[in-house]
Amino acid sequence: MKKIALLGALALSMLSPLAMAEESKPLRIGIEAAYPPFAFKTPDGAISGFDYDIGVALCEEMKVECKWIEQEFDGLIPALKVRKFDAVLSSMSITDDRKKSVDFTGKYYATPAKLAMKAGTELKDPAVDLKGKKIGVQRSSVYDRFATDVFATAGAEIVRYSSQNEIFLDLNSGRLDATLADSVNIDDGFLKTDAGKGFAFAGPDFTDVKYFGEGQGIAVRKGDKVLADKISAAILAIRANGKYKEVQDKYFDFNVYGD
Repeated sequence: MKKIALLGALALSMLSPLAMAEESKPLRIGIEAAYPPFAFKTPDGAISGFDYDIGVALCEEMKVECKWIEQEFDGLIPALKVRKFDAVLSSMSITDDRKKSVDFTGKYYATPAKLAMKAGTELKDPAVDLKGKKIGVQRSSVYDRFATDVFATAGAEIVRYSSQNEIFLDLNSGRLDATLADSVNIDDGFLKTDAGKGFAFAGPDFTDVKYFGEGQGIAVRKGDKVLADKISAAILAIRANGKYKEVQDKYFDFNVYGD
């Protein structure tokens, strides 16, 4: 019995440094830094934005180092699957379709989708009034899926881009008639800029859970419940201790978390 106890103690002594080493590893986070105000590059090339600041707050709460890895949006899930990073924090909607490939934390914000078009455009029935129009969407996004299923079948042409910033450029130059994207991203990244003068929101909010999910969450590899639960707990903690509101108020004058 003494020998068994000794072997057990020896095994624990060997595991403890391993566990400590695992805990001390940085949390590698994938992000697309081209989606203001959620993620963007400052003039000196640093990543900034709501997503980034929330990630920093979560890492501080979990007492781990954040290591940010940039990736175009449509490559985020594939890169997560091949372990290029441990989590994706990049305004990714929690949808049933994505849940087939990855697991999610609880939401960390929720905002509706909107269309942006030339100011004064009236859309009584978007599915009808957009016939023949060119609508820009970010490739592999929930906006791409919704526009393809709803607007394309009604006769609109869906044009896919690797980043929302490219869409804004083409909308401004007249190569597109509209874009469907997150309302806050459109407002902050386009309508409030010089390039967005003469444009406005058109039509209703789009919130269909089938397409737009349960809000935006942080994706982890399928089956990584330990990490998902740990980050979910940290989200609740920063909402409780005021850090979430501090970050939110830096970028928004409304409750971006939603109901």
